[in-house]
Amino acid sequence: MSNLVAAPDLLAECVHCGKPMPLCICDSVTSIESRISILILQHPQEQDRALGTARLTARHFKDAVVKIGRSWPSLAKALGRPVHDPSRWAVLYLGSSKVSELDTDAEIVAIDRKGEMEEGQRAILKEIEGIVLLDGTWSQAKALWWRNAWMLKCQRIILGPRQPSRYGHLRKEPRRDGLSTIEAAGLVLGALERRPDIPATLNASFERMLARYREVQREMPELAPKPKKPDFRRRR
Repeated sequence: MSNLVAAPDLLAECVHCGKPMPLCICDSVTSIESRISILILQHPQEQDRALGTARLTARHFKDAVVKIGRSWPSLAKALGRPVHDPSRWAVLYLGSSKVSELDTDAEIVAIDRKGEMEEGQRAILKEIEGIVLLDGTWSQAKALWWRNAWMLKCQRIILGPRQPSRYGHLRKEPRRDGLSTIEAAGLVLGALERRPDIPATLNASFERMLARYREVQREMPELAPKPKKPDFRRRR
């Protein structure tokens, strides 16, 4: 029997990342100073302890907020503090618009309600002071969008990552722009703040998390089960 299985205390959850202790990598998390705030809204039915990255993402930022639920009356209520101008917050939009279909080679694009590129991209993106990330399957994330009308006051942004998610065969995404929460946060913040160190740090943590998952999967398959068949509604 594996030593991990023989030590019951290792099966407890980490109070910080929420993962079973054998999967926790909190001891290697590097703090990141960022001028842009982060709010992660997680659907209550999408709390994947093994492969989820919402709380791991938040661990990197002192003021990042993770809320689990379906709806909040306002951005301020979800964030837990006053917000002067919601329009200076951006929501990673889940509509049908794709950067690959727009006349741009940018990895992050501000769009209007029609799904078209906003004019004055540089000025719009420069004014963003916070981002909202929706954590869950595609259907769950869309449910969060429709249940929180205040998001209509926020700027919509979409991503056009040049590389597919690092999840690889562990988590099949229905679209190329489907990234984990930690990858999406890195791409957005890196672009908005023009700091390649942010995605580098977050992606390194994600790589360590996946490596730990694969290691534990070999030793404790009951804790880190084999990936399910592709869920083409999934997004995390």
